[in-house]
Parts: sequence; C-alpha cells; structure tokens
Amino acid sequence: MKSDAIALLVEEVRSRFGPKAAVTDAADIAPWATDWRGRYHGRAEAILAPASTEEVAAIVGLAAERHVPLVPQGGNTSMVGGATPPADGTALILSLRRMNRLREISAEHNLAVAEAGMILADLHDQAAAVGRRFPLTLGARGSCTVGGLVSTNAGGTQVLRFGTMRSLVAGLEAVLPDGSVHNGLSGLKKDNRGYSLDQLLIGAEGTLGVVTAAALRLVPAVYARAVGWAGVADPQSALALLRDCESRTDRVEGFELIPGDSLALVLKHIPGTRTPLAGEHRWHVLVEATSASAELDPVELLQSLLASALETGLAEDAMVASSEAQADALWKIRDSISEAERAEGPSTAHDISVAVADMPRFLLEAKSAVERAFPGTVASAFGHLGDGNLHFHVRAGSRASPDWHEREGLQITRFIDDLVTAAGGSISAEHGIGQMKRGELERLSPPGDLAALRAIKHGLDPLGIMNPGKLVG
Repeated sequence: MKSDAIALLVEEVRSRFGPKAAVTDAADIAPWATDWRGRYHGRAEAILAPASTEEVAAIVGLAAERHVPLVPQGGNTSMVGGATPPADGTALILSLRRMNRLREISAEHNLAVAEAGMILADLHDQAAAVGRRFPLTLGARGSCTVGGLVSTNAGGTQVLRFGTMRSLVAGLEAVLPDGSVHNGLSGLKKDNRGYSLDQLLIGAEGTLGVVTAAALRLVPAVYARAVGWAGVADPQSALALLRDCESRTDRVEGFELIPGDSLALVLKHIPGTRTPLAGEHRWHVLVEATSASAELDPVELLQSLLASALETGLAEDAMVASSEAQADALWKIRDSISEAERAEGPSTAHDISVAVADMPRFLLEAKSAVERAFPGTVASAFGHLGDGNLHFHVRAGSRASPDWHEREGLQITRFIDDLVTAAGGSISAEHGIGQMKRGELERLSPPGDLAALRAIKHGLDPLGIMNPGKLVG
C-alpha cells in the first residue's frame, strides 16, 4: 500500500540522515502544504529535508524504489500552486531549505555557485560583499529560493536588461528522477554535447528532477542608481517613452507600467505610501537607471530623459527620487500592488505576455472586453511593459461573493486566455504552469507541443514521481 511505502521511506530517511531530515509533526508541515495565495491545500505525511546533494540523491533513489512521489519545494512562493502537495496525501514534500550555502563566488569570473535553498536576498548580499550583484529581483526576494527561481524560470523587474533566469544560469547541479546526479556547474560558455539538461530543468517546475545548486552569472555592482516616476496618458505613451529611453541609453533596467487604479489601491491599503505626483494621471511608469562607475551620473541621465519626455508630451508630469529612501518608497508602491488587491477583495490574476509592440493595444482592448463580458468587474494590468509581460488582474468588484473564484473565476480566466492566445501570446510569462494553469495549457497548446512535453516528462520520469499534478501529465 502507498501509505506503507511512505512510512518506510520516512523512517529510512530519518534513520540514515537524522531527525532533521524527516519532519512529521503536523503543525510543522501545515504551513508548507498550502500555497502562498491560499488557493491550494495539500496534505503530506512528512517533509523530507536533506542537507546535501548526496542526501537528495539517496532520498530520490529510495522514493523511486518505492514509487513514492516527491514535491520539491523551496520558499513556497509559487503563484500557481506549483509547490503544493496533492490533497490525497500520496506525496511527500522534499524541502531544499537546509541546502542554503553559497559554495563559491568569484568577482573575477562573475560567477556564484549557490545551493537551491539559498534565499534570493541573501544571494544579493553575498554578491554585494565582493563588489558584484545578481541582477534578478522580485517582490518575494526575502523568501524565494534559488532552486525555485531556476525551476520556474523567474523573471522579475530587471528582465528588460538582463533577461530571465534562463539567461542568468551558467550551469546546474540536479538529481534526476532515478537518483543519479547531473553536474553541470562548470559554467562553460560553449558545450555542444547533445541536449542541454540544464535548459530542460530550467522552467520544468521540479517535474524532471530536483535542482540542488546553480552556477549563476553576476554583473558589476551598482555604483549609483536613479529611480523616477512619470504620469502618462495611456499605455501607448508609456511604450513610446520606453523606446525613447532605449534610443538614448542602455542604462535603463527597470520600466514598470502602473495604472491609476492600482496606485489608488496601494495608497488605500498599504500604510506609509504616498502618491509620487501631484494631480491625477490615468497611467504611470516607474523607471530605474543605474551606473557601475562614477563616470555616469544616473540621476542626471534620468532627469534628462524625463525632461525630454515632458517637452515632447510623452509624459504629463515626472519626478526623480532625491534619496535612496524615496527611491525605495517608489518601488514599494510597485511591489505592493498584489497585496493591495488582496486587501480590496477577490480577484483573478493572469501572468501573460504578448509582443511588446502589441501590448498597449492588447491591454486596453482586453480590459474593455472583460468588463463588457462580466459587468461589475474591474480589469487592470501592471508590470514589465518592456518585455511584454503584464500581470492582468480582474477584481470581482460588485460581483464579489464568497464563491466568486469557483463561480466565475474560471470563466474569466478562460476568456482572458483565449484573448491572449488569439494575440499570439503566452498564458504564463514568468510564474509557470503549476496546477493552476495545467488545464488551460492542455486546452490551448498545439497537440504537437503537448506530445513533446509529455514525451520529455515520461522519458526522464517514467514512474511519474516528480511533482505530480504540475505542468503536464
């Protein structure tokens, strides 16, 4: 019986690797059996918590022998239920949080080798200590982990200049579903020995193996930065402002689009926030420019860029932060939008992307279409305009009810996903598929693409023990 196999596996892990390696207290397990949004609730008899790659390999090997599914987990910050165990209790959580060491870091080679359980904010601190930085950040940086970032091909707010995790990973160490270890940490720039296991594992959401460490690319530390805020008339003006900035400099690495209603929710629900500009503006952009040396003053650069935007009418009003505290306050507004929306009431969140040039038209047309089809709702989009990825959220508004997600949430999601697919876009730009979007992936993907995904999954994980119920069956 499955329960007997689970009990035997847990006991063997505890006997071989000590009590910390097998957590069975229900109160300790409970916080890790529910997703960050509180939408998915699973059950697990234990959390297995190895302290080394060798222990991960042994545990995965034992799980394969006993056909016990494992759910790899880092900071449990998935937005799509990607790290939540099944509700039937047939899987165990495999936590990588004890594997949180920085194995090595080199300013000379611009590389850091971090274990999967290392928290992103800690990696930022370690890189800064040697005059370098890891150029990926997001709102959950204080809790998300390297393994999770790799497994979801995370994006964040600096993709405009540095790309997603796929661009920042130089190599991976991982345990494959049979318990064998893939070691690709050499960081070779050229390596054409067939299929890239590293690239397969990036974005695989733990369905093809367990990432245990990553070699990550670093860049020079920021010598100085400038953060500005501009009010604009519409998304087309925002994109025109971005293109104008790009034509003048390569130092802009953050460019976030924020609608006026999202700003209003932050000011309403998040203590200590204040409006950056006087007057009302329908749309806003947050811009960050950086410099790696004293040769360029990013404040003067950004002031010049925004002054030009004001002269040409691309911006209605603008300001540049006069201190680091004020710069952080501007970013706090952007990072607090999801929290403010949760405080306002139920909503559906859609992590979408379309071609950058099409985004302004798409988001306005999609907003209008959703609000016509579901009167009383409020559709709103914010995020990374420069890479074509916006978070398109629909608030329940006057249609709110305790069962709104179940009653209308799926209908709205299908409606939006159809619009995105018709526009040649993606229903998952940076959050992954997890369990939340699995049905939509199967509904909307070309049959050949699905067949290929399933063939890869079955080829590497024929027993189906790696993160069951996520991404693809």
